[in-house]
Amino acid sequence: MREQIELLLKNFPVAAIKTGLLCNGEIVAQVARSLRKAKKRRLVIDPVIIATSGDVLLEPEAIRIYERKLFPLATLITPNLDEAARLLGDPIRDLAMMHCAARTLAKKYGTAVLLKGGHLRGRRAIDILSSGNRTQEFSARFLAGVKTHGTGCTYSAAITAELAKGVELPRAIATAKRFVSSAIRSHFVWKSGRKKIFALNM
Repeated sequence: MREQIELLLKNFPVAAIKTGLLCNGEIVAQVARSLRKAKKRRLVIDPVIIATSGDVLLEPEAIRIYERKLFPLATLITPNLDEAARLLGDPIRDLAMMHCAARTLAKKYGTAVLLKGGHLRGRRAIDILSSGNRTQEFSARFLAGVKTHGTGCTYSAAITAELAKGVELPRAIATAKRFVSSAIRSHFVWKSGRKKIFALNM
């Protein structure tokens, strides 16, 4: 894995990097070792620790390696509410607690934190960015009844794409939030009934 990452960094003009699910502590450590050499690139860490279902995806030691070795390299960390609660050791139940949690995590890890609030049910899906001494909300209408999977990964990938263009962090997040919200609104729906059937050959 290290060889693959280092080969890509050497041969392509990589401006920004995003991590997703890293399955165990050894992989987290290997990625961190490779990315220490990528200091001029903007790095988004999406700590895929807990699934939408609530299932814990990483062992405690892997999470500790994230905290010790990978988070210090990040430009931005993008936990969801369950992941932030796991990192803090306390549940996050409302918007005020989200603000407090985002500030605490940003101070703890010394980098910007975008706390994603999509799991906090309400009329709005609100995310909190804490960076330096400032917190900022990014809000979109919550769309009930839409089954989604991978929206958090898509969100962090869209942020990374904007950062690669040289866009400043708040604007990158705002653009990515609009993109993901639009994708959810435009979700594909399978229709039952006697319709034409098409075959897809791949």
